[in-house]
Amino acid sequence: MPESTTGATRRHQAGAFDIRNIIGWLIGAYGVILVLMGLFADPETDKTGGVNANLWAGLAMLVVAAVFLGWARLRPVYVPEGGDESSGG
Repeated sequence: MPESTTGATRRHQAGAFDIRNIIGWLIGAYGVILVLMGLFADPETDKTGGVNANLWAGLAMLVVAAVFLGWARLRPVYVPEGGDESSGG
């Protein structure tokens, strides 16, 4: 009998496939784009009431991305190694 099936299930972290990582990186990428647009493009403040909307939205998205990535790092999801043995099929 192999040692890996002696009752103790081996687990590993979901890593890159954790949805929080995917959401964090995607929001972070859009946040970087918006920050760059807010800094280097025409801010068009006459349309937004004097506020550089791209810059502030980009900064907010970077904060949200940092929260998602920090959450995924501090509370990782563990998945069982191998197939799903409890499905019975």
